[in-house]
Amino acid sequence: MEDNKLFSEFPPVSTEKWEEVINKDLKGADYEKKLVWRTIEGFKVKPYYRAEDLEGLEYLDSNPGQMPYTRGKHTDNNVWDVRQDIRIADPKEANRIALDAVERGATSLGFCTKGVKNLDDMATLLKGIYINAVSINFMCSEDYLQLLKLYVEYARQHGYDTKELCGSCEFDLFRYALKNGKFHRGEDGDFQMAKQLVDFAHEELPKFRVLTVHGSLLHNAGSNIVQELGFSLAAANELVARLTDLGCKMEHVAKSIVLNVGIGSTYFMEMAKIRAARLLWSKIVEQYKPECDCAYKLYVHATTSAWNQSVYDPYVNMLRSTTEAMSAAIAGADSISVLPFDNAYKEADDFGYRIARNQQLLLKEESYLDKIADPAAGSYYIENLTDQIARGAWEHFLKVEELGGFCKAIREGYVQDEVEKTAQQRDLDIATRKTTILGTNQYPNLLEKMGDKIKNESHCCCHCEQGTEVRTLKPYRGAEPIEALRLATEKSGKRPRVFLLTYGNLTMRKARAGFATNFFGVAGYEIIDNPGFATPEEGAKAALESGADIVVLCSSDDEYAELTKPVCDLLKGKVKSLVLAGFPKEMVETYKGYGIDEFIHVKTNILECLTAFQKMFNIL
Repeated sequence: MEDNKLFSEFPPVSTEKWEEVINKDLKGADYEKKLVWRTIEGFKVKPYYRAEDLEGLEYLDSNPGQMPYTRGKHTDNNVWDVRQDIRIADPKEANRIALDAVERGATSLGFCTKGVKNLDDMATLLKGIYINAVSINFMCSEDYLQLLKLYVEYARQHGYDTKELCGSCEFDLFRYALKNGKFHRGEDGDFQMAKQLVDFAHEELPKFRVLTVHGSLLHNAGSNIVQELGFSLAAANELVARLTDLGCKMEHVAKSIVLNVGIGSTYFMEMAKIRAARLLWSKIVEQYKPECDCAYKLYVHATTSAWNQSVYDPYVNMLRSTTEAMSAAIAGADSISVLPFDNAYKEADDFGYRIARNQQLLLKEESYLDKIADPAAGSYYIENLTDQIARGAWEHFLKVEELGGFCKAIREGYVQDEVEKTAQQRDLDIATRKTTILGTNQYPNLLEKMGDKIKNESHCCCHCEQGTEVRTLKPYRGAEPIEALRLATEKSGKRPRVFLLTYGNLTMRKARAGFATNFFGVAGYEIIDNPGFATPEEGAKAALESGADIVVLCSSDDEYAELTKPVCDLLKGKVKSLVLAGFPKEMVETYKGYGIDEFIHVKTNILECLTAFQKMFNIL
């Protein structure tokens, strides 16, 4: 009653009233441009949400642990497995790392099994690990069925009940095709192998999930969220449809599937993606009329983004992967793998593994994200995003079904076309700095050198011959093209000198000097900053004395009228390039006539511009 009296003192405020106040504060500025965020998926994200934005969302009536499992599968907690993936082929070394990981908090292990050829190798890999207490996940095998037989034999020899052992196999016939251009055993042969795995697991390892759908491949190839989810669910649906046609029970197939999603940096949207995945999976499964509700419970493994990682300023990768792991945890992922912060340029070492593992442990032990079922519940924003992502992903799913299923869609190149179009847009956003990669295309550490720290170019332990049945999708990092510029500078032994000729208005010259420092620092150039010059002639003289290759004029648009001509008259032909920071549209052609070679501003494509400078200095 007291609470009711308190709230009665604050009358409800309508959306119209809120909008009226907001528009007043904007003072005539465009509401859509100033406050509405447009995502790469095409969504418009508003600055605030209210209960009315959730009208018609039927799943909101369900509780955690209830159909359609949008709110997670747990009723009283949010427990997930802390998984550490060990991509070391040598069983003995992998075992050493695994034992340390388990001792320090990992509850799930992923093993590269390239080096496991027989029972002795399996025993070496698993020595000292209590496989009834730790989830075991097998990766990179040429023959998962044989591998599981070895695992079962090992388990029985050591007295384990195989019916209680948990884990997974990364058998993904679609990922193999998209990475290698062909199906491993032919399309029909791969589905036959999938059937054998499902049948074997049902009899021997009923808690093992032997099929994986790697949405993370799409994510790391540059897809957006709705593409990753829609195409991944289409792939999972094809597994169910084809394997039930081959005689598998629907429940057995559904229980065998792991959806491995990549988790990017759009914090709330990634939460909504996992929640939408469970919602849509329930919708798909319902069409098969399963005999057991367990078929509805999608198992989601989340892996932090490789696409987001950078070589330069690598410790920022820790911040990126922490927020990514938070998104996955809050959304109720069943298990999470955090990539080591230095994964972009070297094989992980004990320090990298430790930090990656501890990021999850802190989210559990200090932030208590595992204690509350569906921590995101009740957020108007996240619930609305969940609905938008589900609708967008469902459109992609239906389009694939119209094409005849996922196999036909990738054979025709539809999936690849859609992902590549998005990747091109994301690349452009990085090049124009609409998307910031801290330390790479913005705010670089000018003293950092990374060329000698790059130990390997590839982190995949699977190397296969390429085919032409299916057009491949290439995982990459968004930072790679810009990193290549700076690495080329390091490798060349040249470091062009950029002189900032600052003049006039203090605020504007400092702002544009900072912009120019970031701009040329991205390519690893040496920056010569200055406190400001009293006259254009004084600045030009100092520029010549510095031995600069590039001189950047940094002032206000009004003062460029008195600065540009005298500086150009004194420096034209004596330095490699004269650059003006800004874009005074009415005077551009005039300034070009004086001798200005380039204008750098917020809309400049930094990749194209710096590539031209690199060629000028014979660095590329």
